[in-house]
Amino acid sequence: MSHRSRLVLIIVVLLVCVAGLFFRMFTLSILDRGFLLMQSRSRIIRTVDIPAHRGMITDRNGVPVAVSAPVDSIWANPQLLRATAKQVAELSTILGISEEELKHKLDPKSDREFIYLGRELPPETADQIKALKINSIFFQREYRRFYPSGAAMAHVLGITNIDDNGQEGLELAYNEWLRGVSGKRQVVKDRLGQVVSNLEVVRSPQEGHDLVLSVDSRIQYLAYTTLQETAPKYNAESGSIVVLDVTNGEILAMANIPSYNPNIRSGHSQNYRNRAATDVFEPGSTMKAFSVASALFSGKYFPTTEVDTRPGKMEIHGYTIKDDDNYGVINLVQILQKSSNIGAAKITLSLPPDNLWNFLVKMGFGQSTESGFPGESSGVLVRSHFNHDTNLATMAYGYGLSVTALQLVRAYGILAAQGEKRPITFLKGRKAVASEPVIDPKLAKQMLGLLQAVTEGGDLTSARIAGYHVGGKTGTAYTAGKGGYEKDRYTSSFIGVAPIGNPRLVVAVILHGVHGNIHFGAQVSAPAFAEVMSGALRYLNVPPDR
Repeated sequence: MSHRSRLVLIIVVLLVCVAGLFFRMFTLSILDRGFLLMQSRSRIIRTVDIPAHRGMITDRNGVPVAVSAPVDSIWANPQLLRATAKQVAELSTILGISEEELKHKLDPKSDREFIYLGRELPPETADQIKALKINSIFFQREYRRFYPSGAAMAHVLGITNIDDNGQEGLELAYNEWLRGVSGKRQVVKDRLGQVVSNLEVVRSPQEGHDLVLSVDSRIQYLAYTTLQETAPKYNAESGSIVVLDVTNGEILAMANIPSYNPNIRSGHSQNYRNRAATDVFEPGSTMKAFSVASALFSGKYFPTTEVDTRPGKMEIHGYTIKDDDNYGVINLVQILQKSSNIGAAKITLSLPPDNLWNFLVKMGFGQSTESGFPGESSGVLVRSHFNHDTNLATMAYGYGLSVTALQLVRAYGILAAQGEKRPITFLKGRKAVASEPVIDPKLAKQMLGLLQAVTEGGDLTSARIAGYHVGGKTGTAYTAGKGGYEKDRYTSSFIGVAPIGNPRLVVAVILHGVHGNIHFGAQVSAPAFAEVMSGALRYLNVPPDR
């Protein structure tokens, strides 16, 4: 080929290449422009969440008891991460994990493109990581729940999980009300995933609603610290205190031990349940108030009606019922004062079985209080048990049925509220729900007089409060175990009302697994009742009636 021919060929090839380039430019700029822009945007424009703030929970006085604070979580894309050995070592130290574990998480050979390195980090920790300036380490704004009251109110409030959703307690019960709805926004990210520009808000976040509880944090703390001080003295394994405002059915305090720190999510699962609402137990002599009330309700008994309890024991179909002493012939007032098992059994057996059954149902036993608390138990009240004399006699003094502390408080609250059953609530100022009259107001007043005689007319001095007339009843019951009743473990309780002249509060103190020489309700629970009741009356400025 001649020199001229080769020159022409080269020129032709160059012209074809130039034409091809121009054609490619034309297709990219004109023909495929829309498609390419769409593809570009799909790679650099992302829709990300805008976290929503969970509503705050306050006590009845506006004191915050659960708040959400902004925190940072960090994540990485192992496929893009390029960090020096020094940076990895410093990052592992800040995160509190070993270098080996961190290197395993960041292994680029894995097929993962997203992995959390830390969730809900304190601001100072996040700042230390930002100072390392590691590419492809990303920060994500979240919220973490904090509980200023700590263990004192843990069982009432419950907890949230790492995604700020309620898992226990009122956090779970009112999760839909408290939690917000995350928003959406479009952002531009570079090839490393870093946000370089905010485009627009697609959907604004909806913040969660605040929740105002009926609980008074002062009374709650008093109840919790009283439990903490009382339980070790008498070797109690667990316990509960509930304070109810009888005028409106609001729970002012509900404390349990053992408790847990809700600000630390791990290692406390066995203590999460609210024993006052979920755990059932045989109430013992605290039920005698309702055995006597059912006898008065029948119209066949009066406070002065006498019952022969001699010689201090009786047998029913081979089963022996005993009193602590031979009380002789005593009336209904003295049956409560002396806590006579025989007296309670005899008056109950003298009446039709339906009499006690109907009365206990009226008082709410065997039914949920409908407080709305998650996992609340209905107790155990079996109709067929009332057809057997032995079962009926033991139920008269608190065995053979099971209740919760919350149920007992509601039942005593009916006596204090002139015979009206008022809905139980954990919320302040909840829209009024009609009260249900369940017993005659005269009977309720009569029973308050009998309960007052127990604390003020007998030997029970440990439940008295200066300046106030108080009524209540002790309870001591053997604890049921795998092999039957354990003779060295007791449930010791006291439930009382004050002031008797114009009832405002019911306080229940229940201690489980008490063991030792001192285990009676009058010795163990009554002093704790007096401490909590007196403090609560003082906090609420309830005038003395004595």
